[in-house]
Amino acid sequence: MTGSYDNRPHGAMPGWLVKWLINALALLIVSYVPYGRGQLIQIDGAGAALIAAMVLGIVNTFIRPVFMLFSLPMQFATFGLFTLVINALMLMLGDWLMGSSFDLPGGLFAAIVASVLLSLTGAALNSIIRGDR
Repeated sequence: MTGSYDNRPHGAMPGWLVKWLINALALLIVSYVPYGRGQLIQIDGAGAALIAAMVLGIVNTFIRPVFMLFSLPMQFATFGLFTLVINALMLMLGDWLMGSSFDLPGGLFAAIVASVLLSLTGAALNSIIRGDR
């Protein structure tokens, strides 16, 4: 035994890197969805999508669990549907942190729609690229 627990084939990208790229691609795809008089998400190209995916990953890793914990009573009362609001708030926080290169111009309802579309797009891309089911 060599002491290495990495089951990836030689030369394969780490899982976190693939997930980051998939999330950035999902952001780019959802940015083409029309909403009102503009787009649901406005993003300044692939570089901004990569940075936004990183910012959203950090927000979802460190801040979202705190929101989920404190919203447990509301989670129970709404049978988990309040998670949609929390996901939208995390997206809006990412928007605020990114400044003008990543924008959600439609408010909370648009952020809820965007978070649902990002989840569905990300799941589809994971299924296609990584073979996740």
